Amino acid sequence: MSTAFVHRNLPRLLLQARESVMAHTRPSLREHGLSDQQWRVLRVLGEHGTVETGRVAREAFILGPSLTGVLARMERDGLVRRERDPADQRRSVVEATAKGLKLVEKLSRTIEEHYGWMEKSIGKQKLAELYELLDEVIELERT
Repeated sequence: MSTAFVHRNLPRLLLQARESVMAHTRPSLREHGLSDQQWRVLRVLGEHGTVETGRVAREAFILGPSLTGVLARMERDGLVRRERDPADQRRSVVEATAKGLKLVEKLSRTIEEHYGWMEKSIGKQKLAELYELLDEVIELERT
């Protein structure tokens, strides 16, 4: 007995699309000794500067306990610096070090080249529509 699904498996397709995109990015990350999670943290810090750790967890999609370990390894490797939030000592903030920011700059060129290739391959309008549709799905599921 099988269930007759009408719609395609959207979560699986989204994961497949993610893995397809990451297949181009991972070799560069590994070349620099970074995990996917570490890259997501560096990208958040590269975009926003000094960030409260809770926000890093949300924007990098890393659970709090896992983020603690990721940040500890990144701190050990000289990529980030953590400290108490001067405005609220109960909270911690994290920022990329000069070494971490240099890595963001270097990797962002490779990643932007890949996005440029995607844009050229499927068209600027289709890529913009994809971003828009993904934003709509994310917003829809928040309500």
